[in-house]
Amino acid sequence: MSPVALRTQHAAVLHGPKDLRFEDRTLWPPQQGQVQVAVAATGLCGSDLHYYLHGRNGDFALQAPLVLGHEAAGVVTAVGPGVKNFVVGQRVAIEAGIMCNNCSFCSKGRYNLCKNMRFCSSAKTFPHLDGTLQDRMNHPAHVLHPLPDHCTFDQAALAEPLSVLLHASRRAGLSSSTPSSVLVFGVGAIGLLACSLAKSYGATSVVAIDINQTRLDFAREQGFAQKTFCLPMTDKAKTTDDQLRRAKENISAALVHFDMPDGFDVVFECTGAEPCIQMSIHAAVTGGKVMLVGMGARNITLPLSAAALREVDIQGSFRYCNTYPSALSLLGSGRLPNIEKIITHRFPLEESARAFDLLAKGRDENGQMVLKVMIGPSSQ
Repeated sequence: MSPVALRTQHAAVLHGPKDLRFEDRTLWPPQQGQVQVAVAATGLCGSDLHYYLHGRNGDFALQAPLVLGHEAAGVVTAVGPGVKNFVVGQRVAIEAGIMCNNCSFCSKGRYNLCKNMRFCSSAKTFPHLDGTLQDRMNHPAHVLHPLPDHCTFDQAALAEPLSVLLHASRRAGLSSSTPSSVLVFGVGAIGLLACSLAKSYGATSVVAIDINQTRLDFAREQGFAQKTFCLPMTDKAKTTDDQLRRAKENISAALVHFDMPDGFDVVFECTGAEPCIQMSIHAAVTGGKVMLVGMGARNITLPLSAAALREVDIQGSFRYCNTYPSALSLLGSGRLPNIEKIITHRFPLEESARAFDLLAKGRDENGQMVLKVMIGPSSQ
């Protein structure tokens, strides 16, 4: 019997800082429990950008060539042995994390904390697990999700970052039955999704703070935030006391601007910037909650007494678990108006390096701001 001829496909492969190569790779058939997906859309994330620019993301450094991308959706092209619930031609979203389903966290339903988690496009584990910037990929069926009829591939690619906010919102106790006032720090893609999600929960007020007036204008004009406040650009504080004092003064001015002197029920901190985290504690109402969504410096100084004396809960939020069905349902429902406006630029797979460079600059050649960049299939 003659051997089966293997096909090749294209992939955007990172070999080092700013060394992203468009390569031909062998297309292997799906194995037991896997589904092969033709990737139709991948949204570029901040962690992808860190890998592209620096060859690392925090402590996780590239040890071998890696295919980036983890916000994706596509079409099933082949089904491996043992897979019963997917068929060729079906549209799916790709949940990038593969949990072990065998540890205490997985058994408790908190698989986002799984110690043995393997995550597409992350260098945390070795061998690395390739991401979605390739024509096709094989992925476990249990972390693929069917798309609702009215959910586009681009929208479905937003299910991953939206899941981050869904998870944070659940931890914050956001509920349509008890509407809350919400303040969002940072109006990049994640912050805009936080605003949109809060509005879908019927929040009594949704406002945003940033240092970028153009992004704030976009958030207000497109209906993501009802009011916005642009933080003043100042020199770096010389001492910790100066920094904490300045943070309190800045957020006090913002609360006056928002006509919310007592603060907000829930604060989503989506920047990871130390001054914003400090401000967020003062921005929360007595008994309120601060959700730490943005990833920033390892060690920061916080006004903990201001939190303790007012019983402000400071909660971490890491990735997501059991969120994809809800995220996809929301994205296909029309309950997140203008959500597609977050996607500002699109590129074919072979122009991935150009897409990363654009994301790093933050503005295109026409001066238009860059929020979410979407990578489509290869045109070659």
